[in-house]
Amino acid sequence: HFRARQPLYMGLTGWTCRDDCKYQCMWLTVRFYVQGGHRVPQFHGKWPFSRFLFFQEPASAFASFLNGLASFVMLLRYKAAVPPASPMYPTCVAFAWVSLNAWFWSTIFHTRDTAVTEKLDYFCASAVILHSVYLCCVRTLGLQRPALISIFRAFLLLFLACHISYLTLVRFDYGYNMAANALMGLLNVAWWLRWCLRNRPRLPHVWKCAAVVLLLQALALLELLDFPPIFWVLDAHALWHIGTIPLNVLFYSFLMDDSLYLLKANSDLLKVD
Repeated sequence: HFRARQPLYMGLTGWTCRDDCKYQCMWLTVRFYVQGGHRVPQFHGKWPFSRFLFFQEPASAFASFLNGLASFVMLLRYKAAVPPASPMYPTCVAFAWVSLNAWFWSTIFHTRDTAVTEKLDYFCASAVILHSVYLCCVRTLGLQRPALISIFRAFLLLFLACHISYLTLVRFDYGYNMAANALMGLLNVAWWLRWCLRNRPRLPHVWKCAAVVLLLQALALLELLDFPPIFWVLDAHALWHIGTIPLNVLFYSFLMDDSLYLLKANSDLLKVD
């Protein structure tokens, strides 16, 4: 028999008595499995996590919050250091807000896993990947070809709309979602790395971008290490989110350096003209 009454904060964050009963039954099942010498079971494809207050996955939720905080602080630093006249300013600021939105929903999802919060987390993560591809396209091609970047932006928006529509209206296919994000992620990595290698001699700050891209790929391998949470809190996904915190800071540092470089280059060009 489980308690019928819940603390107020549980109810306010969407935990019902039925949800709490499922949580308690989950741990009862885990206990039976472990005592019988069996492997820790997964529930609906997820490992069991020890809840803290109303946080369903406390380590991932806290790491997502710290990523969002890092993005917000670096956005403020970017806006303080880079004048709006810099060619990449609007694209970089937009990228920061798209990232902040994604980390917000990641925090919500890991706090309370529901069908709605899961979709919002996945969709917003896809938007970040696509915006990073867009950011790369603007930096490498779009500054000289504004018409091309408009077509590419329309294509990415159409792709995102179709992606979300399929997963929402047809079928929420985890395999397709992972494959689509992985494909766009590989395009993003290859594009950024090629540009960094070509511009390394004249742009010393591109090492920051290359380091972020390569380290993100290395951290992504953590997702393959599917193990039961350490102390029922820290799993591979939480470690991935923890690892991205300093990479967020480094990437915004690259965006600042690059935006200031472009501003100076434009200024020198105008002086020559």
